[in-house]
Amino acid sequence: MTTFTIDTDNHITAHATPEAAAASSSTPFDTFSSPAEFAELAQSWPAKRLVAIWNSLPGAPPLQKFQDRSSATRRLWERMQGLAAPVEPQAAPPAQPKAERQAKRGAQGAKGAPAKGKAARKATAVNNAPRAKRAAHAPEATAAGRGSKKAEVIAMLRRKNGATLAEIMRTMGWQKHTVRGFMAGAMKKAGHTVESFKPVGGERTYRLK
Repeated sequence: MTTFTIDTDNHITAHATPEAAAASSSTPFDTFSSPAEFAELAQSWPAKRLVAIWNSLPGAPPLQKFQDRSSATRRLWERMQGLAAPVEPQAAPPAQPKAERQAKRGAQGAKGAPAKGKAARKATAVNNAPRAKRAAHAPEATAAGRGSKKAEVIAMLRRKNGATLAEIMRTMGWQKHTVRGFMAGAMKKAGHTVESFKPVGGERTYRLK
């Protein structure tokens, strides 16, 4: 599914997968993959930003204003479909270990030989184990490269009391809609579960579960 990202400077990029979008940059951005997601995200944007986004799209005739917000998000979504997403490269099949190939040939020649069958299963299990271990750690590596802004925000959210909306805005230099988009988009797609709560008389706070 094509996933789009838009940063604070209205730069829109199409990505082949949500994972590619989450790993594309350390700068803050909002993500969306459908007309409904885009319309929901754009609810908090001023009308002049919608016009600025339209005028920045390739081939779009210049506009000064839209008739209404609904038609603006619909026309913007249709125009953005012209942005080509990069094709994800197909992973080459892993080469079979020599021991596994020999075990399979032996099993085909003599189906009644359990020893070679067990050797093939053992070789397969050993070969697959490192890939499974790497996959388990993939979301963490994607979400927080060392020294990136994502890593800085994640470190704040891992504190016992989390981090307030105002604190994140002040530390990162972001706006409210950027923080909300980061929590609902990049963090979710990177495999993190963010808890949002507001203590009585306090400020909106975010914390990793």
